[in-house]
Amino acid sequence: MVCRKCAKEFPSEYYFKAGGLCAQCYEEMTPDERQRFARASGLQRMTTTAFELPGHTVVECFGVVRGIVVRSRSLFGTIGGALQTVVGGNITLFSELCERTRSDASEMMLQHAAEMGANAVVGVRYDATEIMDGVSEVLCYGTAVVVRPKA
Repeated sequence: MVCRKCAKEFPSEYYFKAGGLCAQCYEEMTPDERQRFARASGLQRMTTTAFELPGHTVVECFGVVRGIVVRSRSLFGTIGGALQTVVGGNITLFSELCERTRSDASEMMLQHAAEMGANAVVGVRYDATEIMDGVSEVLCYGTAVVVRPKA
């Protein structure tokens, strides 16, 4: 597969983020640039945890799509998070890391669905596993489908 921005070739889709961008190009973009690039690639945002999309009919099913992200905390993030636990309350350093990881996994799932020709993902779920101390995997998965508005 080839990155749409830098044109580097990669052995599989696991090196890619949303919109057909390699991880490096994706990380260098601002959130606004990422959103514009995703829209330009035709990526849809119709997702639901339900198995039906209200007002739409499923006309084609492509099967399971997923996005997997494995992240670790940096040394500074670990120290900062430890200091925040002394005070108590929301540990914002870890909350932000978790939210960014979930968002990246979701973007990868949507890109996988778009590559299959889907315009929606139903039955969306998240799963997280601690692989080793300080390293976690987040999996976002669902069923890629084509939906049409009900007549």
